[in-house]
Amino acid sequence: MTIALTSAGSKDLSTAVANAISSQHQWHLSYLKVANAHAISQGEGVLVAVPDSGVAPHPDLSDNLVPGTDVIPGGSGNGLSDQDGHGTGMAGLIAADRKDHARGALGIAPKAKILPIYASPTHQDGTSEALAKGIEFAISHHAQVISISAAGGADTQLQRAIRSAINADIVVVAAAGNASKSPLVGYPASEPGVLAVGGSDQRGNHAAVSVTGPEIDVVAPAVDIYSTGLNGGYRVGTGTSDATAIVAGAAALIRSKYPHLPAQEVAHRLTATAIDKGPPGRDDEYGYGVIDLVAALTADVPPLGFESTGVTAPASTATGPDTGDGGSTARGLATLGVLLAVGGGYLVWRRRRRADDPPPRMSR
Repeated sequence: MTIALTSAGSKDLSTAVANAISSQHQWHLSYLKVANAHAISQGEGVLVAVPDSGVAPHPDLSDNLVPGTDVIPGGSGNGLSDQDGHGTGMAGLIAADRKDHARGALGIAPKAKILPIYASPTHQDGTSEALAKGIEFAISHHAQVISISAAGGADTQLQRAIRSAINADIVVVAAAGNASKSPLVGYPASEPGVLAVGGSDQRGNHAAVSVTGPEIDVVAPAVDIYSTGLNGGYRVGTGTSDATAIVAGAAALIRSKYPHLPAQEVAHRLTATAIDKGPPGRDDEYGYGVIDLVAALTADVPPLGFESTGVTAPASTATGPDTGDGGSTARGLATLGVLLAVGGGYLVWRRRRRADDPPPRMSR
């Protein structure tokens, strides 16, 4: 069974072009207030597995790559080669540390470590068997986050591997998929317990490239995303692949800041603090909304199941990304995904989809 990596398109950049456009094409950094988030956490002590097309050595990743593995023939033997560029781009979005400030790329969690896994020869197709083996390797090497920028169908081996990762207390982040490939949310994003990621554009609106569906949990920037590329260069990509790597970086920030927080509570922080977009509450385009790094790291988020006790929680004052929609105060309240309770000044947190929506399809 084939699994497609979820970049709708990407292009490698010449040195001159990279110098000219690096700042404008890292728009997602200012949009997500990454500098503010990095004052709180940079992902120290967290290992993120990237089962993909491998990860090529790159100056902006030199401090953060650890030897991985090849689960298919044709690589370097340790995951540290990439003929396609997709995996290198995803690794950079997670953990690049911008050695060259003029044109370098900066990841969401620049002090996290990347475990590269060569599981797909190109950004077009891999196999569910190879992805399953890559996930099994990540589990055995104690990854705390697995970033899966791929979507496709489910088979027994891949389902077993994903569920094993969830049971091992790993945050599994997966791309919902691109509309050009399929109108449905792909696997493993459709698996309960996996954080399913859709895409947004520069204004925080739904990205046309992203599929929609009841399985989507959150969205993140997915259009014209600048990151590390082959031969020490850079690339600009569009697709839910990029959004997924960004959310995986966010999960690494949370795991670093809250090292004893269970994986599902890490995911809960991201959904509970997301900036609500579209119709009020969860919807099929945005899930619970656009991720808010600062709120996810600082908000007083009651644990899953808290709302069933009937107790209310104090409001947080954390602010969200620059949404480009006028900075509405009403939207700011939606950052915490909450409803005002009787008595004022207190908020009741919404429940995550996994608890109150029908279970998603297991396969396509």
